[in-house]
Amino acid sequence: MKVALQFAMPVEFRALPGAGELEPFETVSGVPFFDLGEGLTACVGGVSKVNAAMASEILCLKYGVDLILNAGIAGCAIDLPTGTLVVAREFVQHDVDTSGAGDPLGMVSTVNRTEFPTWAPERCAALLRRLGCEAVLGRVATGDWFAVKGDRSAWIRDTFHPDLVEMEGCAIAQVCLRNGVGFAALKSVSDHLFYDSQMEEYFDYSQALENLGRVVLPFAKLLQQEEV
Repeated sequence: MKVALQFAMPVEFRALPGAGELEPFETVSGVPFFDLGEGLTACVGGVSKVNAAMASEILCLKYGVDLILNAGIAGCAIDLPTGTLVVAREFVQHDVDTSGAGDPLGMVSTVNRTEFPTWAPERCAALLRRLGCEAVLGRVATGDWFAVKGDRSAWIRDTFHPDLVEMEGCAIAQVCLRNGVGFAALKSVSDHLFYDSQMEEYFDYSQALENLGRVVLPFAKLLQQEEV
């Protein structure tokens, strides 16, 4: 199976062992693509939904991948410890609102759904255990907003009930759905939306990156042996 790793930020990609020395083999529409060997491709798609969707569409159409693994750090809406690995069970988009037209909050038009499931999250967690890593399953909310403590974060928590909040995953899930490509996501908790120390946590996410970086590549190689 052809698996691609999609990151939002260069620092997430560079958390992979040896990734800091790699040069992209191609840049398409400003998105750098890297050869990780053994049929694995990686890209740094950029922050936010449009950037993420554009990069994943290239992975689907140009490189013909069978599954995209979105890996990165994310803010936590509950009390998981920093650095906790979370296998996304499903995604929602917290900033999509056509309720004025009678739709449910978060419903994405065209595909007409509010929840985007991932590929075999329980199986993904089992593969991580084979690598000696424990991960929890969680719901993730995506939107074009860096979530910080306040009324808006509280509304997202109380409306969509996510464990994590980030800016790319559900856009990638939507692209994968429309292309018939598998989608999985592995996130590492970097900060906590409702802690007073959130910003200090966010700018000191070394533990979150370390926990993510050491497992992503072995995890992707195990995914290559699966069937979507």
